[in-house]
Amino acid sequence: MKIQNTFKANVIWGSLGFSLAIIAALLFDTQQTISYLAAAKAFIFSQFSWFYILLSAFFLFFLLFLALGRYGDIKLGSDEEEPEFKLGSWIALLFTSGIGIGIVFLGVAEPLSHFLSPIGEYEKVKTALFFSIFHWSISAWAIYGLIALTIAYFGFRYKLPFSLRSCFYPLLKEKINGRVGDIIDILGICTTLFGVVATLGYSAIRLAAAFHSMHLLDNSPYLVPLILVSVFIIAILISLQGIANGFRILSELNLGVTFLFMLLVLLFGPTIYLISAFTENIGTYLSGLIRVGFKAYAYDVEHLDWFMDWTVFYWAWWFSWAPGFGIFIARISRGRTLREFIFGVLMVPSLFFVLWFTVFGNGAIWVNEHLAKGALGQAVNNVGSLLFDFLSYLPYSGLTKTLALFIITLFFIVTINFGIYTLNNIAIEDKSQISPRWQSMFWGGLLSVVTFVLYLFGGIEILQSTMLFFSLPFALLMSVMAWSLLKGLRFERQYYSTEVSDLWTGANWRSRLRQLVIEPKRDDAILHLKTTALLAMRELRQLLIGTYGLNVTLQKHFGRDNNQLVLSIENGLAEDFFYQITLFEKPEPETAQVHHALMVSTNIHLEGYPLSITNEEDLIVDILQCYERYMKELDFVIS
Repeated sequence: MKIQNTFKANVIWGSLGFSLAIIAALLFDTQQTISYLAAAKAFIFSQFSWFYILLSAFFLFFLLFLALGRYGDIKLGSDEEEPEFKLGSWIALLFTSGIGIGIVFLGVAEPLSHFLSPIGEYEKVKTALFFSIFHWSISAWAIYGLIALTIAYFGFRYKLPFSLRSCFYPLLKEKINGRVGDIIDILGICTTLFGVVATLGYSAIRLAAAFHSMHLLDNSPYLVPLILVSVFIIAILISLQGIANGFRILSELNLGVTFLFMLLVLLFGPTIYLISAFTENIGTYLSGLIRVGFKAYAYDVEHLDWFMDWTVFYWAWWFSWAPGFGIFIARISRGRTLREFIFGVLMVPSLFFVLWFTVFGNGAIWVNEHLAKGALGQAVNNVGSLLFDFLSYLPYSGLTKTLALFIITLFFIVTINFGIYTLNNIAIEDKSQISPRWQSMFWGGLLSVVTFVLYLFGGIEILQSTMLFFSLPFALLMSVMAWSLLKGLRFERQYYSTEVSDLWTGANWRSRLRQLVIEPKRDDAILHLKTTALLAMRELRQLLIGTYGLNVTLQKHFGRDNNQLVLSIENGLAEDFFYQITLFEKPEPETAQVHHALMVSTNIHLEGYPLSITNEEDLIVDILQCYERYMKELDFVIS
């Protein structure tokens, strides 16, 4: 019996092949595989650190160019479309996407680590907070913003599937549905898989330390595997409830508890100092963003190891999470203009991270210097327990520690669900279909197996190396993605229109106006299809075949539920041109009246426009105008 699934066969088998090959190599020759992956990591760090820095900076300026220029008013959807989510709801969803399990632990650990490192030799507190905010804010979200904008633009504007391959439509055209598109999706799955696995591996180790510091579980070699098994089972069960019932509710709960936790730490800590530091941290970050955003430490080689361990590693990590964040942010942004989208994605999460690092980073450094007498600094390498050590110096530490442990556990579950959702979304063939539940179990099982094997046989080093191995080629792919997006926007600006046909002349304006103002009856519309439209298409078809030797087909469908004409002109190098006229019927629920309209759709007018042509000559001219635009698009894409 064939198992029902929605997978695209080439994509799922290719992704499994790469993933299982790494696992098999690790199982059969552990030391040699670890050695090869470590060498790959060292090579990427030494040879491509500049590329990560340059690319993230380029993405930031590219997005600002789009937002502030002539493309900023373009909507992610039709020109008349209103945003799917109100501004407040959209901002809340952006907050949800921006908060992850890493920020809970590293909100304390990273600023304190920078404070104690040589990088913070001068103005140590400011420098520590600057680099923490720099690693998590605008530069990181420029990476997410680029891929999210590209997916949203081609998804909502071009009506293409919400997939990575759709991002390359202006460059590849129909080839996105072939092997090249499959390779793009396979790379996206592998990048996401090992990015999520690296996060889960790190988080499991830190969560084990958190349980141990709360004296809830004994520290043993079995603690991390036990946590992984328990959390994966819970996460998979929640994923079976679907994105609306499970993942969404969990995310909203986590968002509320996280803000409550941050507010309590702000109130229980040095409140006035933290509020003042928040203001100053914004200014310090903005004033240093350009200078540090391009800094590859060519002139500060003594800090090169620090740079690779922190900045380059973070940039690689963000690229590994880009497919998941891109798909999620794209789906919630229908109806936004490019300008709204870009500034929202860059500013909303970044502002949150400035606030978070101020409360926990400045707070931890203040506690270390004034209350702990350096004790927190001595424990800075124990990332899992450091947050709880910090909370011990604040009032009501029992409450805040319990909240922290609850938040961390929820984030772990949300991360697994997020990975399941993203991997399944990339792998399925028809994005509009609802996948069977066993596919969620499949992805949850794959995530758990890969995490177990990499952690047990290679530890942290192998988790980092596999993530880096796939993030670099995906970063290269995203540079091409930016070119594809610009090409699509340039084409739209020159040729693309979603509003009307261009055919208005002084000779026929009265009849055209009558067609627009007076709604046709069903019988009249069908008669117009069978006579004027059909005769015009037949005449044009005969001319194109007989005189110019083109391969032209004319399809007609007349029936109770389907009335349409389709004229197609074959193109051996690209997608065939088509001009389709369809009778649409839309019932009015309140009055029980049915509205009828003849609608034209072509390769150029992606959303269609109402047919308001009354004679054969004008219809032939309209078809040829659309065909001319189609040929210009081909020249534009080829060039």
